[in-house]
Amino acid sequence: MNSIHIDSLDKRILSILMKDVRIPFVEVARQCNVTGSAIHQRVQKLIENKVIDAKTFKVNPKALGYSTLAYVGMQINLIKQRTHQEVFNHIMSIPEVVECHNITGKYSFLLKIYAQSNEHLKSLLVEKLQSVVEVVATETFISLEEGFSRNLPVD
Repeated sequence: MNSIHIDSLDKRILSILMKDVRIPFVEVARQCNVTGSAIHQRVQKLIENKVIDAKTFKVNPKALGYSTLAYVGMQINLIKQRTHQEVFNHIMSIPEVVECHNITGKYSFLLKIYAQSNEHLKSLLVEKLQSVVEVVATETFISLEEGFSRNLPVD
């Protein structure tokens, strides 16, 4: 990713959009005291430089029937059959795994998984994750409640 200079206007735009992503650019322009075209150009620059991901929107998993959220630490042994990338590709093929991080420490990966129930989670763990030859161990942490989720401050 290229280095991009984010000035005070960019920060103000980001701050406004983080509060309400559906706000019209005309309203953002009014709040920033600039033209609508200036806002459009700035937002396009932020998208092109990957400061904003314009391709995503957040869906409420519970509304889709996924009431269990778990974080899974996974230890893998790469001396066995597959490469690190092949194990990663296998994990990526499981739709309920919404995040996968390569991490330091005891685990190779930290996964964020949504399941419809604890039984569904158990099935995912046993049949889709722990059955991979390279998996040495997993440790599962079930989220009881999300305290908060937020973006980094831009001010």
